[in-house]
Order: sequence, then C-alpha cells, then structure tokens
Amino acid sequence: LVNHCLFNVEGGHRAVIYSRLSGLSPVVRGEGTHFKIPWVQRPYIYNVRSTPRNIKSLTGSRDLQMVDINLRVIYRPMQEKLPEVYRTLGLDYDERVLPSIANETL
Repeated sequence: LVNHCLFNVEGGHRAVIYSRLSGLSPVVRGEGTHFKIPWVQRPYIYNVRSTPRNIKSLTGSRDLQMVDINLRVIYRPMQEKLPEVYRTLGLDYDERVLPSIANETL
C-alpha cells in the first residue's frame, strides 16, 4: 500500500499531477520522491533535458531536382509551462509539434 502512495521523479525529469477530483495541478514537481493519493492522483513524467531529434524532409530545389534534407533539432520543454503542455498537447508533444515546425523551416 505504501508503494502506491509514492512516486519518484528522476534527475532531469519533472512531473505534473492529474487528480480525478480537481483536474490538473498547476504545480510542477521536481526531482525526488513525492506523495500521491492512489486511484485519485496520477503523475505524468516529462523529460526536461535537452534532447536531439533528426527530421528528414524531401524538398525540391530551384532547378526542379528532389533533395533530401536532414535537420537536427535540439529541444526541451519549459518547466513552468508543463501543465499547459500536457493540457493542450499531451505527453507526445514532440511528435506533434516538431515535424510541422521543421517542415515549415525547411
């Protein structure tokens, strides 16, 4: 029972708590061991370290030849905005946002 009341946030990660009673908490939990109410609260863990990602795109040049371009993006979420990121984009925010931004940039 005690194991269900505790959760760990590892180094380089942050947690956002969702409660079935009050909704998403605006407080971002830092590294360490934290308490939660079992079956009522659920932690969602985010990696806040700088993370590289390669995005490939096939584009046309001025002389109408197709060119493969590989863009490397290094990103990390803003820690104080994690509740808003979870509310609007979910846990897979990088899969939703980065490809569209990279294709627009290329």
